[in-house]
Amino acid sequence: MMGRMGDKEQHRIMMVSDFFYPNFGGVENHIYYLSQCLLKLGHKVVVVTHAYGNRSGVRYMTGGLKVYYVPWRPFIMQNTFPTVYGLLPIMRTILIRERITIVHGHQAFSTLCHEALVHARTMGYKVVFTDHSLYGFADAGSIHMNKVLQFTLADVSQAICVSHTSKENTVLRSGLPPQKVFVIPNAVDTSMFKPAVERPSRSEIVIVVISRLVYRKGTDLLVEVIPEVCRLHPNVRFIIGGDGPKRVRLEEMREKHCLQDRVEMLGAVPHSQVQPVLVSGHIFLNSSLTEAFCIAILEAASCGLLTVSTRVGGVPEVLPDDMIVLAEPDPSDMVQAVQKAISILPNIDPQVMHNRMKELYNWQDVAKRTEVVYDHALKCSNQNTLERLSRYLSCGPWAGKVFCFVMMVGFLLWQLLELWQPADDIEVVPDVILSRSCDEEMLQKNQGNEESDTLFL
Repeated sequence: MMGRMGDKEQHRIMMVSDFFYPNFGGVENHIYYLSQCLLKLGHKVVVVTHAYGNRSGVRYMTGGLKVYYVPWRPFIMQNTFPTVYGLLPIMRTILIRERITIVHGHQAFSTLCHEALVHARTMGYKVVFTDHSLYGFADAGSIHMNKVLQFTLADVSQAICVSHTSKENTVLRSGLPPQKVFVIPNAVDTSMFKPAVERPSRSEIVIVVISRLVYRKGTDLLVEVIPEVCRLHPNVRFIIGGDGPKRVRLEEMREKHCLQDRVEMLGAVPHSQVQPVLVSGHIFLNSSLTEAFCIAILEAASCGLLTVSTRVGGVPEVLPDDMIVLAEPDPSDMVQAVQKAISILPNIDPQVMHNRMKELYNWQDVAKRTEVVYDHALKCSNQNTLERLSRYLSCGPWAGKVFCFVMMVGFLLWQLLELWQPADDIEVVPDVILSRSCDEEMLQKNQGNEESDTLFL
């Protein structure tokens, strides 16, 4: 059931992922900002994620964004345990209660996303999938993930990738037709990430690193790059924000080279405190070994920092050449890139860079482009069960048969649920639209109280 907004269709969208607030990260920010902009465009948006601690049930966020914290506990790395069919009853209830027309899943790592997309297609809903990461083809984990992704995307209506490199990777891994995959980059909240009123002094060059300290983010590269840069430039100081299993390597490096006064370790930095950390520096250093897009680079550039980054994945697509210095993921090449960045710092105007970012990336543009994908998804023809089975069979001689079996069992369980609790017996919830003044008043009341029943961020 859809309404109309002037000449446009009003979509009723369900965002699904294991990754959402109060957890912080690129996927969480993407879902939140995209949902807020879609709400402003007049669409209905609800988010479904798993419970976080004692945060379970229904919560509301800024703008009337409704969030279902399903009482599933994370199993590993914020992912729920894959139950295959355990989510079907509650997913069906939410879809009917909210009169959803499009299910939008995020992140290939999310088991909640995969299960929701498969069940939604079984029930005849249009589904869209957004891939936020790059994956390999050789190791056991990637082979397993790629086969699961092939199963989920075999019947997807449309897909979105955050960069052209990510699109190529997703098409190769999943076997999706390229014409079904759209490229819509991430964006940045430039009202939140602004340069400092007073520019930092250049008597001391401050290089900022904000990242999860894990292998994929290139922490081992930093261990070799930082001592060499400090040796070559006595006026350089590093600020490192983030936490992870590789933090101990950085602390050992700092002790070994006696850099305690030149390498500051902040630990985990709340997202609300990222901007103050960024504006205290001149250069942002990203050492990722793989990256589909990297929102952190956008946030740094919006704060007026010159970026030095490894030339991996979709990173070369993110910023113009005069706003970023790229290097191969090699310590010596990265040291040279940092030296080049230091030499061109006098030519960098943080406010000019910020203004350019406002023109290049904004969430309103992302939302409007996502609207187009939803329109395409709704125009896709409905497929019967036999047509769906044929698509799953094409996934491989053995895997295809397993996928067909999983789909048929899910179809039978759905039919049993229809008999046990007919859709007409499920109460439809009224749409709650908060006015802007009401929203701001509630925000002030709930400020500083993150654990209230109604959550506003």
